[in-house]
Amino acid sequence: MASALPAPDIVLKGGTVIDGSGGAAFVADVALAGDTIVAVGPSLPAGRARTIDVSGLVVAPGFIDVHTHDDLVCITQPDMLPKISQGVTTVIAGNCGISAPMLRFDEAVAEPFNLLGAREDFAYAAFADYRRAIEAAAPRVNVAALIGHSTLRMLCMGDLERAATAAERETMDALLREAMAEGALGLSSGVFYAPAWAADLEELQALARTVAEAGGVYTAHIRDEREGIIEALKEAFAAAAPSGAPLILSHHKCAGVRNWGRAAETLGLIDRTRQSQPVHLDCYPYTAGSTIIRPDLADGEVEILVNWSEPHPEMAGRTLAAIAADWELTQPQAAERLMPGGASYFQMAEADMRSILAHPCCMVGSDGLPHDKRPHPRLWGAFPRVLGHYARDEKLISLEAAVHKMTGLAADTFRLAGRGRVAAGMRADLTVFDAEAIIDQATYEAPTRPAKGVEHVFVNGALAFSGGAVVGERAGRFLRSAA
Repeated sequence: MASALPAPDIVLKGGTVIDGSGGAAFVADVALAGDTIVAVGPSLPAGRARTIDVSGLVVAPGFIDVHTHDDLVCITQPDMLPKISQGVTTVIAGNCGISAPMLRFDEAVAEPFNLLGAREDFAYAAFADYRRAIEAAAPRVNVAALIGHSTLRMLCMGDLERAATAAERETMDALLREAMAEGALGLSSGVFYAPAWAADLEELQALARTVAEAGGVYTAHIRDEREGIIEALKEAFAAAAPSGAPLILSHHKCAGVRNWGRAAETLGLIDRTRQSQPVHLDCYPYTAGSTIIRPDLADGEVEILVNWSEPHPEMAGRTLAAIAADWELTQPQAAERLMPGGASYFQMAEADMRSILAHPCCMVGSDGLPHDKRPHPRLWGAFPRVLGHYARDEKLISLEAAVHKMTGLAADTFRLAGRGRVAAGMRADLTVFDAEAIIDQATYEAPTRPAKGVEHVFVNGALAFSGGAVVGERAGRFLRSAA
């Protein structure tokens, strides 16, 4: 005889459930007990439970931001307002090869690690120390983490201008194995960035093999998202293929004016490759990217908006072209004078971005930079923008498909057990939103404006955000891979 279900603590009554599977929406109650969903169905008995009327609203799994740089902010600013206000209940940190754990800096934080935080924030000598710091901080959202390839190179190599030796690969491998044993999801690489430019295929394949053996995933910020994108994609495929490590292509895009219109080509290559190895991708719903200021990206063809500059903070919010004109310099020369700094690069075509976002294997990642003094609006708006602008208003994809990208697909791809579905037995990470009202409000001029339409957010069964504000105790956890 089946045991009785535990009495619920909370019952969400009468909502439209989009369960994260990609299937059609349905009207049902959702009952929570502790950190778990215990029942989903019509007219569930509430007993003594707190009831919340969510009729007319959508009840979805909490959104999973698969591409973040929240490594340190989840500890230093644990309320995580930019994410919880969007309905995000889990962030995956450590992307683009630039994870924070194990790194220390005696002086200024080296680029691109300065995207993550200040020198004093890099305080964790081992991944286990970092995991314990997250557990102690109890951020308002769950945190899972990747180990960065560039981080491993910084730790194990004195000369970053060459490929790793066999001995250095072994040292990197040992650190990666230790981190994964302590709960890291896998490896991220970013051979686009200077600390990893010189890495060769053998170096990447060796680490991908370790990831595969530990049941992890491998995410890649490829070497070139511009004219050399096809060769760069093939390099990423080749890095993962021998081991069978699941590959996730980070923030896939066709960048630069000369590259516009190539999404059909890149997605076709990805689809063909998926026939022989596991490949997924993520993207953010904007035509501008954001990273450090780099003179080589100042091509004079795309607009570049300066987000921050350490030597010239007064230039934040101005275009590089206008600054260069004032200084009577070329744009690359002006970029060099502004370094170190960050910028938004308006480098993608809308049609390409739409094609990538709509691809069935594409997840949603904000790629937000929380340490930026004037961040790209994706930090505060990516998920409501997909739901409100692209699904509801533009009808690029259905609301069910959009939620699936943010929840079930993300949980399955990153092997996060018990997350990403509204179903009995799953963890009670839930986002309740108004499908007619949800929309991003952050702009390049006002990048920290919260989104509209997110009514309630539950993290591990605890109400974490309601009425436009954080509420209650923080209940986020460090999440290990289910592999």
